[in-house]
Amino acid sequence: MTTRSPRTPPPLPHSRLRSSGGTPILASRTAALLATAVLSLTACGTGGAASGARDAGPAAADARIPTADVVSTVRKDPAAARLLPAGVRARGTLSLATAVGTLPGAAYLPDGTTLAGQDIDFADAVGRVLGLRLHREVASFEAILPALDSGKYDLGTGNFGVTDERRRTIDFVTYVNDGQGFAVRTDSPLKKITALTRLCGLTVATGAGTTFETTLEENAHLCKDAGKKPYDVRTFAEQGALWISLQQGRTDVVMSTVNGLRYAVKQQPGLRFLNEFKRLDVGFAFKKGTPLAPAFQAAVNRLEKDGTYDRILEKWGTAPSAIAASRISPPEIR
Repeated sequence: MTTRSPRTPPPLPHSRLRSSGGTPILASRTAALLATAVLSLTACGTGGAASGARDAGPAAADARIPTADVVSTVRKDPAAARLLPAGVRARGTLSLATAVGTLPGAAYLPDGTTLAGQDIDFADAVGRVLGLRLHREVASFEAILPALDSGKYDLGTGNFGVTDERRRTIDFVTYVNDGQGFAVRTDSPLKKITALTRLCGLTVATGAGTTFETTLEENAHLCKDAGKKPYDVRTFAEQGALWISLQQGRTDVVMSTVNGLRYAVKQQPGLRFLNEFKRLDVGFAFKKGTPLAPAFQAAVNRLEKDGTYDRILEKWGTAPSAIAASRISPPEIR
């Protein structure tokens, strides 16, 4: 499929950025710039980056981050919009919390202000289908789900995997399938990890508040049960620090999203993607019992029908993560 030549798209009218309570946008930008300054020192190739803004200069000049506009031609679908609660239709706005840190999910472009990523494109496209303005705030990954439950935000994005544990308090509308995987240095003796006991005696880096941290913690007993030295889990709220720890040998392996790992290792010499470990559906996150879910599901399915869905995945190199149709809070993939 052919996409438009890369260019920096104009700001979309339905998306606006402001600071998040407890997470000032200046601090978020500083963290993103720090993370990607590290990655820019070793970045190579084209087609993406492992984090947000990297170096000064126009975003369009940085071929490593796709900037093709695949969203601005999306039009409102009255049938999908009618599924919104009447109050939301009248107001025409929703508050959206976005976790920023790694691509293809979401990150800052080199200007340190503009957000880009697969999550950004999907949210913007769905907003256009529903005729909504999404007031976007940047928030930390681990803060978004609790904030949804408290009513601070209407929805959130952050490559949130759909798990049975999360479904107890959160509703999801799926838009891709991603999962858990591993990456190591090229000199690592590790091969394919098919069981977490392969990690025994190693130091594992992962994101704070993620399904990966939960998986590692819940299965920490496996090494002891097997009579082996336990693995040590190091969690990071900032992705630049996570990758530095691996590069410098302070950790042995990274556990993260399959798409994020594939994207990151392309930009950093000396690293390699190891393997997928488990697949998970990924979705927009809402407070449990939200009346917004049917409309968002219809909007995602509309994007699949008009070709926008495929164009977004092609842009970010995640075509293998396509789903046949959006679902509301499906059971966790086992």
